[in-house]
Amino acid sequence: MFERPQGGERAVLVHVDLPAEADRESLQEFRDLVVSAGAEPVTTVTGTRSAPHPRYFVGTGKAEEIRAAVREAGADIVLFNHALTPVQERNLEKLFQCQVLDRTGLILDIFAQRARTHEGKLQVELAQLRHLSTRLVRGWTHLERQKGGIGLRGPGETQLETDRRLIGDRIRQLRRRLEKVGRQREQGRRARRRAELPSVSLVGYTNAGKSTLFNRLTAAGVHAADQLFATLDPTLRRVDLPTGYPMILADTVGFIRHLPHDLVAAFRSTLQETRDADLLLHVVDASDERRQGNIEQVQQVLEEIGAGERPALTVYNKIDRLPGAAPRVERDAEGRPVRVWVSAITGEGLPELLAAIDERLNADMRRHTLHLPPAAGRLHARLHQMGVVNAETPAADGGWHMTVAMRQMDWQSLDRHENISRFLGSDERTPRLAAAGEAP
Repeated sequence: MFERPQGGERAVLVHVDLPAEADRESLQEFRDLVVSAGAEPVTTVTGTRSAPHPRYFVGTGKAEEIRAAVREAGADIVLFNHALTPVQERNLEKLFQCQVLDRTGLILDIFAQRARTHEGKLQVELAQLRHLSTRLVRGWTHLERQKGGIGLRGPGETQLETDRRLIGDRIRQLRRRLEKVGRQREQGRRARRRAELPSVSLVGYTNAGKSTLFNRLTAAGVHAADQLFATLDPTLRRVDLPTGYPMILADTVGFIRHLPHDLVAAFRSTLQETRDADLLLHVVDASDERRQGNIEQVQQVLEEIGAGERPALTVYNKIDRLPGAAPRVERDAEGRPVRVWVSAITGEGLPELLAAIDERLNADMRRHTLHLPPAAGRLHARLHQMGVVNAETPAADGGWHMTVAMRQMDWQSLDRHENISRFLGSDERTPRLAAAGEAP
């Protein structure tokens, strides 16, 4: 679509320190992003400015220095660890005579490479088009207005207007498709809620080891690699906890500083798994020097998607890289587990982690003894579907004696719909509150 030089793999990196960007990403993280995108960093140009230059972002002298570095290294692309305006990007490409990409464009390119499922590809394409729609000005230098002809004369339409219309049409089409996928995901979530299965979602900074931990806990074989954004598409698996109760564990996309808003918007349906989770496992790279800053960045994204108030258990991963570190569980003043130190690679601390998850999910777990008559066959089947039956023996009347264990909120929900309290043993039975509009 653009008259731009064809890019290759050799890249010049540009990193500028600005007072207004005190939380600017580290240069090493930027290099990791570049390598994840498949490029080869050949040289790095750094500098300091009080404010971005309106024409080149960097000053004219630094821009000439970068151009010289491009020629000397034979680079095909220049990558900025910053967000560039469309005008700055175009001016730099004209000066360097090679492709220029900012941090947002680099992350979008990585996501495009990683997307595997139909939904993931739709989400990435939507984010790319939304980003591209802001960069159409001066994208065409050889076309003015479309030529008219007999029957076609009139005010005409500029190529820019044509591009905007086509991109707008495609964006609306992608949104409709993603809405359909979102409805299908919501049906799956409703089915899990009917089955009363608690859901746990893995969240965290990219490359913290979420997929490796997910594979350790589920044996799912999800792709895991020591690179940024190795996993994009969510994966869900059932896991049995130490007490025998099941849960649904979800692996989701990792976060990063200044994650492009277009990506957050495009992946909102995927991140719905996180927003609806009963418990978040916030996975942290314990060996990362900037782990506290990473924790804060993840919390910001969680707030943005509406999951900031979800119950969370922090998992400090990669303790195998910390000399003398041992797996342990840390508790708050009320005795609840809040932090667990593990190694997903070696498996250290995973039993403690599962026990902590079990404790957080099932803190209000209660056991009940029931006698179901033969007429309660539907309720009998539902209890088995929920996976809450601990023991069962046939009764003389053709019914069942059962021992069930479930969270108090699940018991109350079931009691409202099925009046299960009437089947309790006499020592457990308590008066049931009448529902609104129900005769006492």
